[in-house]
Amino acid sequence: MALGEFELIRRFFAEPKVKHPSTVLSVGDDCALLQIEQGQDLVVTTDTMVEGVHFLPDVDPENLGHKLLAVNLSDLAAMGAEPRWATLALTLPHCDEAWLQGFARGFFGLAERYGVELIGGDTTRGPLTLTVQAMGLVERDRALRRSGALPGDLIYLTGELGAAGMGLKILQGKTAIEDPTAIRHLERPEPRVDIGLKLRGLASSCIDVSDGLAADLWHILEASGVGATLDWEQLPLPDGVRRYLAETGDWSMPLSAGDDYELCFTVPPANRDELEARLRSVACPYARIGRIEPQARLMLFKDGRSIELSRNGYQHFSND
Repeated sequence: MALGEFELIRRFFAEPKVKHPSTVLSVGDDCALLQIEQGQDLVVTTDTMVEGVHFLPDVDPENLGHKLLAVNLSDLAAMGAEPRWATLALTLPHCDEAWLQGFARGFFGLAERYGVELIGGDTTRGPLTLTVQAMGLVERDRALRRSGALPGDLIYLTGELGAAGMGLKILQGKTAIEDPTAIRHLERPEPRVDIGLKLRGLASSCIDVSDGLAADLWHILEASGVGATLDWEQLPLPDGVRRYLAETGDWSMPLSAGDDYELCFTVPPANRDELEARLRSVACPYARIGRIEPQARLMLFKDGRSIELSRNGYQHFSND
């Protein structure tokens, strides 16, 4: 017998292992009820993923459950927030128990790692569309923003650049290069929550790289009223991306490809030593890739010359 909506919720999503004492009411009522600690700000983000737009139809459902939550935790990380809660809305073409088991395994596996409690959501029938609203806490007036960068600040990037874009090209058959690590970066991104927490009080601005480094760094520059220069030689490009660049000469790919979900942040030079001391305790590489400039433009220093970069990156509706 096919599962109904409420049995689906009960079997796969109604009993998360993470339960916070500040959750007064969770799954099973019209709304969740949360008690926010004094001196804390609530940080809220929402992301929707649609089959054929954000993921390929044959993606492993466990990877998809992981990624759906990861992209939201990446937003919280960019604000320096500690993850606490999530709601989940599923639009499903049909009820596939094996698919749901895999999806829930990926979702809750990541949720338990970062102490995220599922407190509600919705299910309905339709084209496969997945939405998470994630919530976290940050001490009052300590949230990281996009608007604080100043001329002279150093620009940093976590992880590697362009790996997810490389993985997508492999899955779409647009390159013969084999790179399982790049595919994993695309399908199971790692939210940099721990680094986001360590940036509080040190970084002047921060953003997560979801639409491409150039496009997302432009958001910081516009919000802060500044410009920047990037150093090509300092960009942390993985081996697969370097092979792709050698074969194609398409040096713009790692700057414009999305789905990396790394943190790009700026730090005043006076905070550099403290920052690097804090990051030594985190199992994630990082690189200093440029500097904030007073003139409102984005430049790339490459092969002895300066190249002005546009705001190119992934944008919905840009080709409508």
